[in-house]
Amino acid sequence: MSRIGKKEIKIPAGTEVSVGNGEVSVKGKGGTLKKSIHPGVTITVEGGQVKVLPANDSHLANALWGTYASHLINMIAGVNTPFVKRLQVEGIGYRAELTGKSLKLTIGFSHPVIIEVPAGLTVAVEKNIIVVSGADKEMVGEFAASVRSKKKPEPYKGKGIRYEGEVVRQKAGKKVAGAAA
Repeated sequence: MSRIGKKEIKIPAGTEVSVGNGEVSVKGKGGTLKKSIHPGVTITVEGGQVKVLPANDSHLANALWGTYASHLINMIAGVNTPFVKRLQVEGIGYRAELTGKSLKLTIGFSHPVIIEVPAGLTVAVEKNIIVVSGADKEMVGEFAASVRSKKKPEPYKGKGIRYEGEVVRQKAGKKVAGAAA
């Protein structure tokens, strides 16, 4: 049994949740999000609350029960207040700049890395800090992870792209390791 799935999800004021044609739609001041519903899960909206229940007694339906409840909670939260991920670009000569709908990264390669910003996301750059925000938690996290994957922080000097507040464990270099032997 799913602990998250058992709980009823409250719909805040100014937010509409509708179910139809095999998909659930959440509409709020931050936009509209839609997600298709797996046949193993049923979603009902009654009097300011959303209920998620397994359609049958299969193992898959029980597994999807809590997953869809979490997706709905995230969708309702996202249309009211956007999700935000902050990335730090660290290193001498490393820069990030926004040109139109694309993010241009100068991160130590012979060429700049250009990443297209998907529709539905807002990206801002301020002093080598990239701020990714949007209503869809999945999309914000995926885009932030793809930007970070272009140049992960390396363990010797810490250069690269990291999440704000992420701690990168530093390794001892050759000089320190050689002197101890």
